[in-house]
Amino acid sequence: MDTLETLNKDAEIKTDDIEIIKSSKTELEFVTKGETHTLCNILRKYLMEDENVTYAVYGIDHPIIGHPIFTIKTRNKKSPKSSLVKALQKLDATNSEFKGLVESIS
Repeated sequence: MDTLETLNKDAEIKTDDIEIIKSSKTELEFVTKGETHTLCNILRKYLMEDENVTYAVYGIDHPIIGHPIFTIKTRNKKSPKSSLVKALQKLDATNSEFKGLVESIS
């Protein structure tokens, strides 16, 4: 099973708009099509909260037509994919909590 298939299975996320550029035991580099700083900043923050992540950055080459390119590096041969899955699950939980708060005031 490749990285995208396992990411989709583990995080239950849509992976059609993700392109893996590089994948190793301690590094994952990928492009997220159609995303902006909004998602990328919070994802980077959650990744950096993981004690196994030593490096989590993204860049967008062009502000209008560019796609974010993420790089995640981990220590001690810990899987960057598992760190990404954990961060995405935390992001999903945060989103659900926020949605619940908004619905409670509507």
